[in-house]
Amino acid sequence: MRLELLLPIILPLFAGALSLALWRSLWLQRALAVVMTLAMTLAGAWLLHSVSGEGYLVTDMGGWEAPFGITLVADIMAAIMVLMTGVMGLIVTVYSLGSIPEGHERFGYYPLMHLLLAGVAGAFLTGDIFNLFVWFEVLLLASFALMTLGGERAQMEGAIKYVTLNLFASAIFLSAVGITYGMLGTLNMADIAQKVGQLEPEDTGMITVVAMMYMVAFGIKAAAFPLFFWLPASYHTPPVAVSALFAALLTKVGVYALFRFFTLIFDQDVSYTHGIMLWAGALGMLAGVLGAAAQFEFRRILAFHSVSQIGYMIVALALMSPLAILGGIFYIVHHMIVKSALFLVSGVTYRLMGSHELKDLGGFYKHRPGLAVLFLIQALALAGIPPLFGFFAKFAVIRAGIEAGEFVVAGVGLLVGLLTLYSMIKIWAEVFWKKVPDHVTDTDRLTGVVADSSIWLLYLPLILMAIATVALGLFGQPFYTLVEAGAHQLLNPEGYIEAVLGRGE
Repeated sequence: MRLELLLPIILPLFAGALSLALWRSLWLQRALAVVMTLAMTLAGAWLLHSVSGEGYLVTDMGGWEAPFGITLVADIMAAIMVLMTGVMGLIVTVYSLGSIPEGHERFGYYPLMHLLLAGVAGAFLTGDIFNLFVWFEVLLLASFALMTLGGERAQMEGAIKYVTLNLFASAIFLSAVGITYGMLGTLNMADIAQKVGQLEPEDTGMITVVAMMYMVAFGIKAAAFPLFFWLPASYHTPPVAVSALFAALLTKVGVYALFRFFTLIFDQDVSYTHGIMLWAGALGMLAGVLGAAAQFEFRRILAFHSVSQIGYMIVALALMSPLAILGGIFYIVHHMIVKSALFLVSGVTYRLMGSHELKDLGGFYKHRPGLAVLFLIQALALAGIPPLFGFFAKFAVIRAGIEAGEFVVAGVGLLVGLLTLYSMIKIWAEVFWKKVPDHVTDTDRLTGVVADSSIWLLYLPLILMAIATVALGLFGQPFYTLVEAGAHQLLNPEGYIEAVLGRGE
């Protein structure tokens, strides 16, 4: 039994239960949230350290060996995702201390956040497709509840769209699980991968159908083109801390599942499924960035950009080369940091001026130059400006496209980078560079006339994330080496199968 595999799931589950027991004491819930998300981050770091040394970690729950029991598995990509889950949980928790209204806290904000983190970590670590479905439902339940905290009309509208489409995805996923079990007699991912590789030619058509079902189900959860409509309809409605947590984690579970299934299980006839993903990714890049260019509300711009950036990740998977998969993992981590930071910046501007509409904002460069710098770092990283972290992620994906001869897709990636820069310049010009609009009279918080003693809780996460973005760009060689090893594992699934089943193909 490997404790490193269990702690990232057990810690948030325990924290959520204990938070419910401490229902009447908000300050204890807050303290517990900080301590337990920090503990989850340390557990993720321990897991990544162990995996980087051993290659794979496997634990069979209840003494039932694979493929008959429930198996937890971690390779380098899964360990990176678990570590980032803890990091983003900690970052958002600190931000929440200074931003979440007390009414939201009293209605279970912290227990729901812990439940969400447990669901995400479980999805990253499970080696069983049915348990992947279970963890998807756990995080869906927690995210729906977090999205509706406050009960405002816009929140309810966005939450209904979100949960409806995701329940539809869950139904497709569960149907695919049933068909898979009926065909192969197993739910263990490694065992499925082994048996798919041994199928007779006449059975491969049905496997392609099942692969498409998984692609659609995970594509909805990842907000991939053309299944992304729930994301821009919902991400701008909850409190900013919740939006940032969703931007970091929710779609990444879907993206991770696509990476796992289409490198481990459905890697036989890549010309069909991966060809679809290639063009879906390219169209997602364009649709997202054009949607962002048409928006004039801070968080809606960022929500549409999430769709665009997910397109890069899907393209990386579709290209299926070592450089492309490396770039895809880079892009996932980059997006978790940068997009969450930009959502948190929007929360600070809302705190100081009371609006997310660009026409109602302005004067931040003059009155809050530190915040302007923190925004600029993440905005340039999102656009892929060197030497920031986002440049290397985007460069790897576009170069992989050129090496594969997909020049149109690579050209789309370059064009979308320019349009992303346009959107960031629009936010910069409207929010930071222009003066305070004449119709805005409540500027006491912005100018510092009214002191805000808790504002440092909002700035601290932004400072840490800006440091991470710059550091991973300037001194990212160790991380590059680690991700390169992770990409090699994904493209050579024999090691995963052998680690889980104790035998190769």
